[in-house]
This record gives sequence, C-alpha cells and structure tokens, in this order.
Amino acid sequence: MVEQRDVVTGARVQRLPESFLWPNGKRIAVIFNIAYEGWSDGRTPGIGPMGNPLPSGQVDTNAMSWAAYGPARGIQRLAGVMDRHGIKASVMVNGVIAERHPETVRRLVSAKHDVLAHSYAMDIIPTMLSEEQERDNIKRTTDLISKAAGTPLTGWISPRGTPSRSTARFVAEAGYHWHGDAYDDDLPYIQHFAGHSIVAIPLTMEVNDMPHYVRYGNAPREFIEIFKDNLRRAIERETTALTIDVTAHTHVFGRMSGAWAFEACAEIAKDSQDVWIGTRHQIAEYVRKQLN
Repeated sequence: MVEQRDVVTGARVQRLPESFLWPNGKRIAVIFNIAYEGWSDGRTPGIGPMGNPLPSGQVDTNAMSWAAYGPARGIQRLAGVMDRHGIKASVMVNGVIAERHPETVRRLVSAKHDVLAHSYAMDIIPTMLSEEQERDNIKRTTDLISKAAGTPLTGWISPRGTPSRSTARFVAEAGYHWHGDAYDDDLPYIQHFAGHSIVAIPLTMEVNDMPHYVRYGNAPREFIEIFKDNLRRAIERETTALTIDVTAHTHVFGRMSGAWAFEACAEIAKDSQDVWIGTRHQIAEYVRKQLN
C-alpha cells in the first residue's frame, strides 16, 4: 500500500498494491456504464447531432429533441441489453431525470442495476458552482434520485466528469461511498479527508460513445474494435490488475444504430478469460475490504 496526496483535492490517498486482483483472482474488471442524462428547463446539450452549434443565446431545438430520446426509448433499450446478458450496469442518473421520469429509475433499481447520482442536470457542473451552490446541488440531486429509486445512493459522478476541488469531500460528507471523478490510476483508491473517506473509481474514456461517436465521428463498429484491442492488450501483455469502462449514453448509443455495439462489447467481455464484470458499487465495497 502506497500513501500519497491527491493532485485535485489534496486528500491523503491509499492506493492498491501491485499484487491486487479482482474477485475470483481476475486481473481485469470491466464496468458497463449507462449515462441517463437530462438538462434543466430551457437548456440543451452543448452540441447536437448536426455538429454545428447555434449562435450564443439561441435555443437548439434540434439538440433538445435529440436529448429527449434517452427517457423515451434509450434507457429501455440499453437496460434491456444488460438484462439480456445478465449484466448489472452502473447507471448515471441526473436529478432532473428522477424528477421527470421517476418510474424509469424505479425500474432500474428493480432490475438490480447500480443507480448513481450525476448532478441535478448536465448543465449543473460542480466546478462552476460556489461552495453553497454545490452543497445545495448535492442535496437536491440526492433527495430526488433516492426518492425515485426507493433506496439510498452510494455513488456520484459529476457531469463531464468535472468536479470542483471540493466535490469528493462534499459527497463523502453527504454519505456517499464512492465517486468516479478521477482519471489518474488504472485502479480505484481511497481518498481520506478529516473525518471522512471515499473510494475514487477512475473512469476510463477510451470506450465511450460521447467522445468516440459524437465528438470525433467514428463509426459504432470502431467502438467494438477499441474495446477488443484494449482487452486483448490487457490480457496478453499487462501484468497487474486494471479496469476498463464501456460507456453508452441513452440519447447516443441508446439508439438502434449504436446499441448493437454496446451489446457486442458485453458479449465479448462475458466470453473473455481473466475478466470480472462488476458495478461501481461492487468495486467500492471490494476495494474497501482490501485496504482496511
């Protein structure tokens, strides 16, 4: 165990040893994430499927309708993919989604998926808030999602994966067990604050439909190839444990044209040696046991 200081929060950090392995002695953990996102009233995604943002101050109705696909069809399709293969996903849910579509959140919990908080809305980004605003946002988000879910929340990931320097401490103080606003390790670690601690589970971005498909315009088929290449390298050449995320957004690969690629990755992971498939909640519990 190596102790360090976190570059963002300044927290004391406990990292896992090189001998660490996932459950059943596996070296590779694959996490299937579903981003179930919404925007505040009158707000839209920064960019839509046309790829050319409108002038400042104009409401992009194209992007607004595009984003609305998530609760209408996308969440059902992606959750269905996971259910078909017996895989539990970690589902990032905005508070505004729980407020507008609570029944969809309840269904996710009933299917034993790992529902986690993703701020009130995608336009409410922690690093852009004051301390008071951020604490209010955490409470509002937590109250809305936990009410819809009917169960306490254990995990948090900020929109855009962009926390403030205090987000990890604030969510730890609010009772969260883990967060995913980290990118600085192949494995989870524990951040220690005065009186509180929290598991940081780094989010890998290579197999993520938002940058892959929306930002860079790559084909869904290449999404599968990136996953296969990374997994092959991990199995054949890497000697220590690591995690690989596969992330789909309900309004992007929740569509028929992309969901098949998400499902193909699930099939590959299930058939691969030395792979353990788990949720972020399961990972946080396992890491706590290893580092206590």
